[in-house]
Amino acid sequence: MMSTRLSIAAAVMAALAAPVAVAQAMDAKSAVDAAKAQGVVGEQADGFLGYVRPTTDPALRAAVEEINEGRAALYRQAAARNGVTPEAAGASAYNTVVQTRLKPGEFYRPAGGGWMRK
Repeated sequence: MMSTRLSIAAAVMAALAAPVAVAQAMDAKSAVDAAKAQGVVGEQADGFLGYVRPTTDPALRAAVEEINEGRAALYRQAAARNGVTPEAAGASAYNTVVQTRLKPGEFYRPAGGGWMRK
């Protein structure tokens, strides 16, 4: 199981480190990073972004959706390579990659819990 987690983590880390060819993806990341700093968006134990506070900002909603769609594709790929479900791949990515990248003051939501601030 540990080697599966490491394989999933390696796949997600490689994808996160790969250069993004589309400027729109960088815009989405910038919007989400700003929203994380403001406490509007946080990381969830399933490996996806979630809303700490409600927002009606359509650009932010689109950015979160874009990033979550990209993550979902990564989790499906990692799951197929490692013989696990996409849900397990997302949870593993959260535990091994996302959680380690949380900055002080950012929000996260552990499995079965409420929003917490790092």
